[in-house]
Amino acid sequence: MPPIVIAQHLLDGFSASLALQLDNVGRLVVREGFHGAPLTRGVAYIAPSGVHTRVIRARGSLALALEPGRPGDRHCPAIDVLFRSAAEVAGARSIGLIMTGMGSDGADGLLTLRRAGAVTLAQDEASSAVFGMAARAIERGAASLVASPTELAAVLAEAAQSRHRARTG
Repeated sequence: MPPIVIAQHLLDGFSASLALQLDNVGRLVVREGFHGAPLTRGVAYIAPSGVHTRVIRARGSLALALEPGRPGDRHCPAIDVLFRSAAEVAGARSIGLIMTGMGSDGADGLLTLRRAGAVTLAQDEASSAVFGMAARAIERGAASLVASPTELAAVLAEAAQSRHRARTG
């Protein structure tokens, strides 16, 4: 499993408890991200509340960088910030997924990922509690596939496997 970085709009202070809860329900290791955290296979990182989370190259590997939000930022962490950074440093080796939620955060970043050659996915309207963020991404042509969470999970698993096979040759 490749490393996973999750940007979730949460109130300040809730990202650590979300990471702990998710870590206790499955086989995937889930941690709250921290500045400089090396991205490790088999680990999912929850972006901390109140800061933007970017993927960077550090000492030849991928890592997280945390940056304070700017006055006027509507969301922090912003999904657009995360997706754009992934497009910049990992490009076609990335997989972007946007799911249920209000607003348009993530739509432009997902389009940037798609233009960089990444697999880009969006949750369908039928399974969304709020069809806002995914709808905006779909309208912009950012999603290469729109499907239910169950179908998206299968696509993610296959995409991760095919990228791993290509990498290990």
